[in-house]
Amino acid sequence: MLIQRITVGEIRLPLKVPFKTAMRTVTDVHDLVLIVETDTGLKGHGEAPATAVITGDLLGSMRAALALIAPRLLGQNLLDFHALLRTVHQAVVHHSSLKAALEIALYDLRAQQFGVPLYQLLGGGTPRLKTDVTISVNDSATMVQDCLRAVAEGFDALKIKVGGRSWREDVQSTLAIYRAVGPGVALRLDANQGWTPKQAVQVIQALEAAGLALECVEQPVKADDIAGLKFVTDHTLTPILADEAVFSVVDALHILGTHSADVINIKLMKTAGISQAIEVANLTRRYHRTCMVGCMLESGISVTAAAHFAVAHADVVTLIDLDGPQLAEGSAITGGLTMNGPWINLSDAPGLGITAVHGLTDIQHY
Repeated sequence: MLIQRITVGEIRLPLKVPFKTAMRTVTDVHDLVLIVETDTGLKGHGEAPATAVITGDLLGSMRAALALIAPRLLGQNLLDFHALLRTVHQAVVHHSSLKAALEIALYDLRAQQFGVPLYQLLGGGTPRLKTDVTISVNDSATMVQDCLRAVAEGFDALKIKVGGRSWREDVQSTLAIYRAVGPGVALRLDANQGWTPKQAVQVIQALEAAGLALECVEQPVKADDIAGLKFVTDHTLTPILADEAVFSVVDALHILGTHSADVINIKLMKTAGISQAIEVANLTRRYHRTCMVGCMLESGISVTAAAHFAVAHADVVTLIDLDGPQLAEGSAITGGLTMNGPWINLSDAPGLGITAVHGLTDIQHY
């Protein structure tokens, strides 16, 4: 089974509401899509968002990198799977999102080759997950209304974006949300690197003193401030989650080995795909810690892959943040995951189960 053609294009889906964090404001999903075809007619699908402020990836830079990688994959046998993965990772440095898209497509093909859904290829599990939903940072009244709307839609876990403003505003907004939704809804705060270590401790201790049992606080400080992350972890009772601080196995080992965070957020776009995500999950398991599986602003292609990964590692993945398709108006795919409120269901179709991608533009073939 030889790789015969690689197609790249772009999809754009408007968001239901603007996505606002301490780092950026986004109004649509605008991602790169890859389709890897074999000489037997199988098609593997992958996706990569251009998240410049986190991964450094741009649509143009990913296309340029693909021009270097794609010719090295054409004509290669899918049976040489690990050699294909090495080619993807060694052809260029960085470009973690593009590498993730290529890996997703290759894993999709490999699972199709064996006639099983990807989660079974990766280790099995129950093909159903429950995700949180993201609440963008806004004024308190808007955030409360957004939270109440999400709860009415069935979500019982809310990922609240904070940071990038006065820490006292973050405390006030979180308290207002808690009073509105009640103790039955899990609250996860995500500062997206928006606080200093001392501010983070002030916010978290203030909320703890008010009686809030937050499920976690995600990336409270700058990604490269591991000492600051450990300071927050050591001075609060709330579980601290490392996100932007962990791209690789080496990053995860440093965080876990120094006890700088309690939970690791695995995103395929940071780990450059599924193979290294598996290694991070295995490492976290060995340290008796747990993971979140999250996503960037992604459509159903890569989120389907992340959901398959999460299902296969359910023993260590205790938090799910795969709401990307729920944030967008419409869908770009036929097949793949289905979402009903917070519930994610995976089919038993081979691979990712994606049969078509709609609305591709700027198409190029290799």
